[in-house]
Amino acid sequence: MSSVLYDTPGPRARRRNVLFTIVFLAVLALVAWWVLAALNDKNQLAADKWSPFVTDSRVWTTYLLPGLTETLKAAALSILIALPLGALLGIGRLSDHRWVRVPVGAVVEFFRAIPVLLLMMFAAALYREFTTVSSDFRPLYAVVTGLVLYNASVIAEVVKAGVLSLPRGQGDAAEALGMRKGQTMTYILLPQAVTVMLPALVSQLVVIVKDTALGGALLGYAELLSQNRQITANYGANTIATFTVIALIYIIINAIVTHLAGRLERRLRRGRKSAAVAIPAQGGPTDVKSDAVSGA
Repeated sequence: MSSVLYDTPGPRARRRNVLFTIVFLAVLALVAWWVLAALNDKNQLAADKWSPFVTDSRVWTTYLLPGLTETLKAAALSILIALPLGALLGIGRLSDHRWVRVPVGAVVEFFRAIPVLLLMMFAAALYREFTTVSSDFRPLYAVVTGLVLYNASVIAEVVKAGVLSLPRGQGDAAEALGMRKGQTMTYILLPQAVTVMLPALVSQLVVIVKDTALGGALLGYAELLSQNRQITANYGANTIATFTVIALIYIIINAIVTHLAGRLERRLRRGRKSAAVAIPAQGGPTDVKSDAVSGA
């Protein structure tokens, strides 16, 4: 029996797949054993390097949780600004007016071409030289500015691609009803494009969370990853343990974001299917027949 995407494997193919799976798992186990053995030889698996994360609550209350708070603060501010700004830029790229479309396109391409770390460094220099922003808040402002400029440009391209992926008949039908371009975009195209754009938007949100670490690396922003230096200095040379714990925290955060976005996407798809089923019921064969009888 075959599916749309591939043929159902036969007995030989199933045996080959099982063999490949066993070989892959064996290689993976060997790599894991080699990594653990190397860590053990360097005394990186010793209990004293991992116990602070379990026995000493100050590691969490003094370093990890405050760092996580700063990471989430920068990410939340960046997302709240970048999403609407990216949507506006994406709509501007779809404008029928050249005097809007060309400058917006130039802005998007410019900030997409610059590495986000360079944008953060430029922002930090501008805040230092031309503003009165306190040095306590300057790293946060620089990180958020860099993340917003870069990710808003990427989101603009996502919005543009999502709208253009819709059938052309959607816009034509709205135009036939007398709707203006702005009304068509707001009420017809963007709501339908959301489900198309959502996977790419979620990926970009995850990137925003992770890129906050760039501010800690060079700008002195006290985000989660930068706390490894303080922990290592106060609890011995447990760099591997610290990086492992911080990596697990990032994985949990991004897994939560992805899970929530997946639930939202499924709900939106169910809503669209329900609406699609309900629409024919208003103008089905029975209604047509009754209209014909009443007209007669």
